[in-house]
Amino acid sequence: TVIVRVWLPDEPGALGLVASRIGAVRGDVLSIEILEVGGGRVIDEIVVSLPEPGLVDLMVEEVHAIDGVSVEHVRPTTELPSDRGLQALALTAELAETEPHERLRALVDGVAQLTESAWSIVVHGTDVVASVGDSPSADWINSLLAGSRHLGDPHAAAGDMFWADLPITGMWLAAGRPDRTVHESERVRLDLFARTADALLTSGLVGISDT
Repeated sequence: TVIVRVWLPDEPGALGLVASRIGAVRGDVLSIEILEVGGGRVIDEIVVSLPEPGLVDLMVEEVHAIDGVSVEHVRPTTELPSDRGLQALALTAELAETEPHERLRALVDGVAQLTESAWSIVVHGTDVVASVGDSPSADWINSLLAGSRHLGDPHAAAGDMFWADLPITGMWLAAGRPDRTVHESERVRLDLFARTADALLTSGLVGISDT
């Protein structure tokens, strides 16, 4: 089973052509998620089951042969496809059910899961209050965010990084995955998760100085 990220024209029948080429190499489409739409293009993430690993390259060639279609990324998975929206709700429920003094740790773990990132970090002022994985320094990330906000687009500076403000608690969070680009629907999903987390964290602020 592989997850295929494809760019295709935003026009009727384009996705059908892609599915047809996948079927031509005996691939079975298990799920489809729209990651981004704009500029006459659609970016989809398609979970495909193939009868043997050797067919992956052939499938990519078949999809690439369609006019106007390109494959951005292919990665193997051993897990059954899951509904990303339900995953976000489940992580939000877990965060709400976590003891207040443990929520910062639960938040960085949840962000890493939701974004499939190698690292995630929560910062208050210039102090790291929770982190998971090998993250860049908070000062470096903060400088990157400041530059992006100055440009008027908070997500302009790095295509492989997520971030969100936590205005109620006066914190911000970031996460990174160097293996593939972050797209719009993924950013929106994290922003909504972060808004809920921000409200939930207010009851656990006493734990920040002890983290």
